[in-house]
Amino acid sequence: PNFGPRPAGACIDLAVLHSISLPPGQYGTGCVQQLFTNQLDWAAHPYFESIRGLEVSAHFFITRQGMVWQFVSADDRAWHAGASAWRGRSNCNDDSIGIELEGLEGATFAPPQYRALAGLLEQLAAQYPLAHLAGHEHIAPGRKHDPGPGFSWAQLLALLPAPLRARLQRPAGT
Repeated sequence: PNFGPRPAGACIDLAVLHSISLPPGQYGTGCVQQLFTNQLDWAAHPYFESIRGLEVSAHFFITRQGMVWQFVSADDRAWHAGASAWRGRSNCNDDSIGIELEGLEGATFAPPQYRALAGLLEQLAAQYPLAHLAGHEHIAPGRKHDPGPGFSWAQLLALLPAPLRARLQRPAGT
């Protein structure tokens, strides 16, 4: 339910990587899926009170086992980036695809997630003019820190086909 139409003429050329786990540091609980569909029981864990009423989504969510969940059509605008700017444009939700990785900000990610992410990016690049890849930390510096230093950009890039790897512009140092 947390999505809307993209602005007319939006060029979907950015993929934004995020990390999330609910409760923080706990995996496989189903709580992320419940959050993205406004079904989270706010009383189920003390941490949930701090995010009560949050209406967010991502286009995709990749579990630790590499399972890919889709919550919003990539043709629509998911609510994942918040206040953001990248490649000279603000409001990255308008023209990006948000991909959440099950994980804790700054912690490492599982090999099946990298394989699933590489495959997903390849499929998306076949349908959309993806030209940029960034983390939430890059599009909202100071406000967001995910996926963080535990994410291996080198591991992801090694799994991408050479033409796609060359096509995707990334933040310096990634």
